Amino acid sequence: MTQGILPFKYEQEKTDEGTTALGGLPLYLDLAKVIGLTKSIQKHLTVKKGSQGWTDSQFVLSGILLNLAGGNCVDDLNVLNADQGFCSILHSAENHKLPRKERREIERRWRKEKQRFVPSPSAMFRYLKGFHDVAQEQLRRASSIKAFIPAPNRHLKGFAHINKDMCEAMNETRPCKTATLDQDATLVETGKQDASFCYKGFKAYQPFNTWWTEQNMILHTEFRDGNVPAGHEQLRVFKEALACLPQGVEKVRLRSDTAGYQHDLLKYCDSGDNKRFGRIEFAVGCDVTQSFKIAVAQVPSSEWKPIYKEKNGKKMKTGSEWAEVCFVPSRIGKSKEGLEYRYLAKRQVLEPALPGMEDKQMQLPFPAMDMNDIRYKVFGVVSNIPEQEMYGEDLIHWLHKRCGKSEEVHSIMKKDLAGGTLPSGNFGENAAWWWMMILALNLNQMLKRLAFEPPMMGKRMKAIRFSIINIPGRIVKRSRALVLRLSKGHPCFNVLVGARERIALIEGLSSG
Repeated sequence: MTQGILPFKYEQEKTDEGTTALGGLPLYLDLAKVIGLTKSIQKHLTVKKGSQGWTDSQFVLSGILLNLAGGNCVDDLNVLNADQGFCSILHSAENHKLPRKERREIERRWRKEKQRFVPSPSAMFRYLKGFHDVAQEQLRRASSIKAFIPAPNRHLKGFAHINKDMCEAMNETRPCKTATLDQDATLVETGKQDASFCYKGFKAYQPFNTWWTEQNMILHTEFRDGNVPAGHEQLRVFKEALACLPQGVEKVRLRSDTAGYQHDLLKYCDSGDNKRFGRIEFAVGCDVTQSFKIAVAQVPSSEWKPIYKEKNGKKMKTGSEWAEVCFVPSRIGKSKEGLEYRYLAKRQVLEPALPGMEDKQMQLPFPAMDMNDIRYKVFGVVSNIPEQEMYGEDLIHWLHKRCGKSEEVHSIMKKDLAGGTLPSGNFGENAAWWWMMILALNLNQMLKRLAFEPPMMGKRMKAIRFSIINIPGRIVKRSRALVLRLSKGHPCFNVLVGARERIALIEGLSSG
């Protein structure tokens, strides 16, 4: 049958093995092996108790690889399984360096001849059901609390331990004594019938994430319904995140938007109640209330200083100004044990309104106020970092670094990886799927930092897939070993070989 007018046609391979379109994906298998990811999964997840069928590590690792390869839903496991060249490498990696007895045990898990190398979509859906707690859903329906956060079952808790092991492996290889933690929530829009409406008016889930800036990894995440406010129980989540930090970390700093402007959280950080880290420095966006506006209005014009940015090695004015503000919230002022914090304000002149929109009572999506007959956009900051340690302008710049990185990471979660496409209407199943995406994100961050040259650190998944993962290759069996052969003169050949050498060095360091 004629296939078209182009000078070629499509044909299928006559054998199942031989080629792969994912020549760079085995790098992630190498790194997962070196850091002990498979062992960690088997240790902390016990959904699959029996001696038959797929193991927990095979399910979770398949979900991670699906995210990295560009899959967007559970059904894409069929596409991954269709790449027989990669599947032969995956099968070889699972049995690599295993004693003969363990290899036999793996073979005996299947009563019939094994036809797949990654779980089928139906098997993955059945596996995800193990993370859903029906009892918590019954409590939700019976509860009068609107912002209800289902307690994770023991299986779902296992993901947090796996992620903690990954962070420890990263910090052992690249030690860091300071942890700057950025906390923020992100909305994941969904059409699921049982999903709740978020504050923007559409159905969504709203996971709350803690980003470890120095290691470029997600330290902790909590999957939530869309109607749960971003700052709900943030102190509890912050304590859980602190418990996930490796032993080598000695100092912690916290950055958050206005959702973190909660006096119990600020007091916990400043009072040094944490036995391990003591006093925790923070910079948090504060609510621009009417009382705060009054305090800002009392700042003399001479005390407002310009905010600069560097461009091509030169300092340039941004059009914004900042000033220290003498402000004590009423909640602190009424308490004898109230702590005094440092408040700053940032203002920016609003552009002249368009004709017909001069009404000053018009609702704006950000705080605004008038000073000396000029209308400003106003932003507030609260911190416990003394001026002697960090100048006000530097403090604002330091806090703003959280904003851009936070939005970038959330975009990677939902667009580059499969976090934006949730598989089920059940909360626990979606939470497990979200965790698999988090593990994929962290594994990718580790690979970029530990195995690639520094220019790769800023690359998004689109660039990594194009230049590293989606490389065609041929699988050659030789002397009981597999060889992944690329096309002659491929520009990424040396990149892949160099990355594997660095990964092998990590294994040497960890074993030493």
